[in-house]
Amino acid sequence: MEIKSYQNHAEGFVKHYLLADPFLPYTSVLAGIFLSKMAYDLTESLSSIHIKSYSALTKMKRIEWNNRGISTLHAIFISLMALYFVVFSDLFSDQRSLQGLIVIRSSPLSSFGLGVSVGYFLADLGMIIWLYPSLGGSEYILHHCLSGVAVAYSLFSGEAQLYTYMVLISEVTTPEINLRWYLDISGLKRSKAYLINGVAIFFAWLTARILLFIFMFYHVYLHYDQVVMMHPFGYLLVFAVPIALSVMNLMWFGKIVKGLMRTLEKKQ
Repeated sequence: MEIKSYQNHAEGFVKHYLLADPFLPYTSVLAGIFLSKMAYDLTESLSSIHIKSYSALTKMKRIEWNNRGISTLHAIFISLMALYFVVFSDLFSDQRSLQGLIVIRSSPLSSFGLGVSVGYFLADLGMIIWLYPSLGGSEYILHHCLSGVAVAYSLFSGEAQLYTYMVLISEVTTPEINLRWYLDISGLKRSKAYLINGVAIFFAWLTARILLFIFMFYHVYLHYDQVVMMHPFGYLLVFAVPIALSVMNLMWFGKIVKGLMRTLEKKQ
């Protein structure tokens, strides 16, 4: 009985406080930071036990290894959330015209997902700046700042959550990018797995960071009468952030293509 009573109190606390609308943005961000710390520690523990090459790495390489564990788990989480809301959920469907404008629709679950993502961006950005430039240069700081501001605005204002999730689908490429680094640092750059992963990066990047962005801009064009009704800062973010990220994605895609071509030439 005591266990059942404790469980009921815990469920009530989560429902009425942690996930209540006034507290949700803040608790979800804190959850994102906490989960990032957990992911770092979990990656460190599992790698030290199961990955032989891990112990041979330098201290900074081990930190980067663990940091990529955080980004991989965040990418899997937010990609699944984004795919759900963009593809499967009817929250942002045009068929729900009676539910109000698409650009101002949200739900507790959609806001919670964005909050966790904001927490991740804050945690990762803090590590990048603290250890600069070991975990990434200025382009990573710019990417995280743009993404973090856009996601945070969407979380706290409730505006443009659909477009925020469309952009966040691009995180589906992060696990492949991290796997490429893991294989490289483990001395498996000439393996078949490295080649297959390189091809997967090419197609995933083309789909999620090039073609999907084109579709997003097309969707904005079709619903421009709603987008123009947003707050001026939100309106600016809908265009400025995806355009800036698109330029960065195209630059990185060029490097991916060149790297893949070099790998294929070596195999031949």
